[in-house]
Amino acid sequence: MSARPKWIYALAVVALLLVLLLAWNWSAMRARAAVGAGFGARVTCSCRYVEGRGMDSCKHDKEPGMTFVTLSDDPESRSVEASVPLLASRTARYRKGWGCLLDPID
Repeated sequence: MSARPKWIYALAVVALLLVLLLAWNWSAMRARAAVGAGFGARVTCSCRYVEGRGMDSCKHDKEPGMTFVTLSDDPESRSVEASVPLLASRTARYRKGWGCLLDPID
């Protein structure tokens, strides 16, 4: 019977600790991602439909730390969707007289 190297056990322990840490912080990470996605959607919608700027110009207005937020524009419905992969997605729509409002969370 061959003995397994100690580094395999150490690697397994580190991987298990990372999974436990991720599971423990999952709800907090989702909440922060939802706030970031909502902020990105609302600000970009205002930039796009209130200020009348192009989407390429608005994408440069991201705050530091929002590198994982992706933005997509739907000119037909005058809305912007912002999402953080695997965690959150929010949509803001332009309404005449009201500006850009976030859609309710499902």
